[in-house]
Amino acid sequence: MIDLHYAPTPNGWKVSIMLEELGIPYHVIPVNIRAGDQFKPEFLAISPNNRIPAIVDHAPADGGEPFSVFETGAILIYLAEKTGRFLPADMRGRSRVIQWVMWQMSALGPMLGQHGHFALYAPEKIPYAITRYRDEAARLYGVLDRQLGKTGAYVAGNDYTIADIACFPWTMTHKAQGFTLDDYPNAKRWYATVRARPQVQAGLAIGKFVKEPFDEEARKNMFGERARELLAKK
Repeated sequence: MIDLHYAPTPNGWKVSIMLEELGIPYHVIPVNIRAGDQFKPEFLAISPNNRIPAIVDHAPADGGEPFSVFETGAILIYLAEKTGRFLPADMRGRSRVIQWVMWQMSALGPMLGQHGHFALYAPEKIPYAITRYRDEAARLYGVLDRQLGKTGAYVAGNDYTIADIACFPWTMTHKAQGFTLDDYPNAKRWYATVRARPQVQAGLAIGKFVKEPFDEEARKNMFGERARELLAKK
C-alpha cells in the first residue's frame, strides 16, 4: 500500500496519474495547502521541503520499514523502478526518459509556475515579471513541440513513460495562462492523446476536496510568507 500525501495541483496530479496507471493500491491523505497543512510536523517528516506530494511505501522492495519519498521526479522514478513500468531498462532509453523528467522539473514546471503566479495570483501586476516568464514559458512550449515533432508519439520516444506523466499536468494550465496549443500542433496532438487515457482521467479526478476560498491566509501559506515566519521563529 502507498500513502499519497496530496493536493490536486499539477505536481499532485503527476503522482495520482502514475498510481492510477500502475493500478497499485494507494490511500490518499489530503494536504490542504491553503490552510497550511504542509507545515505540520508529521508532513515535514516525510517532505522536508514542505511541498506536496509525497508518498510512503508500506511495502518497499527491500522488505524493510515503510519508506518515504518526496519530490515528484524522484517519486515517479521510484515507482517506475518498483514496478518495472514506464521507464525503459536499456541505458539509452532510460537516460532519455530521465532527461525529460529533469527538464520538466527544472524548466517547464518552475517557469509555468512563475508565469502563473505573476500573471494570475500576484497582488501587484508587474509587467516585467509577467513578460519575462511568459516569454520563457512560450520558449519551453516550443521545446516540447519540437521534441514531439521528432518523436512523433510521446515525449521521450515511441512509448508512453514517466516523461509524459511529468509534463502533461503542467500543460493542463495552458488556457488559464493565456496560451493556445494551436500554436504548438505537435504538443496539441500529444496533449489530446494523453488526456484521453482512462488512467489519466482517473488521476485527475482524485482529491477534488479543496473547497476553501483563496483568501489572504491561503496566499500566505502558499506563497512563502508563512514559511518565512516559521523560519524566523527558529
